[in-house]
Amino acid sequence: MQADASVRFFEQQFQRQLREEAPQLNPFEELALPHLSGRVLDYGCGLGNLALAAARRGCAVLALDASPTAIAHLRQAADQEGLPIETREADLTGYTLAADFDAVVCIGLLMFLDCDSALRQLAQLQARLRPGGVAVLNVLVEGTTYLDMFDPLCHCLLGAQRWRERFAGWAIDLFETREYPAPGGTVKSFVTIIAHKPAG
Repeated sequence: MQADASVRFFEQQFQRQLREEAPQLNPFEELALPHLSGRVLDYGCGLGNLALAAARRGCAVLALDASPTAIAHLRQAADQEGLPIETREADLTGYTLAADFDAVVCIGLLMFLDCDSALRQLAQLQARLRPGGVAVLNVLVEGTTYLDMFDPLCHCLLGAQRWRERFAGWAIDLFETREYPAPGGTVKSFVTIIAHKPAG
């Protein structure tokens, strides 16, 4: 299991959130949820708020994350409600998928990989999406100045258009950039892409 600075950062954040906050969808998860149906992959699920919401709407979800805290929390929550969520703790840097999906979601993950791995994993997610299915991608991009959560030797901040280029030929439902203030006068710059894979 990979234990880099990013995983450690989020382990601490998830533990704090579970102590202090009621689970809720973040703005990017709220954007994604209406587009999800059928068999859903949540690649980098975090605490699993989106996986839980999708399962409550009738989706069957495979939820993957490198955080033991996040996966344990989601597994317990899914079991308590009897929801169709399969959870796996996994190093997603080079994880190999063995099934196809109607929707794939990757929110707030790929920027924590080196760029070669990030682009390779995105290509795999796209390949494992069934024709006509929907992909939801959200990543931090160039312009982000809040770097505390990154492993200095392993992260990827590409420009927003570079990510859009990866969906050439797809039907783009949403291409949106947002900036949020971060600690110390820094900024988090995000791009969100929601796109349908060509049907044939």
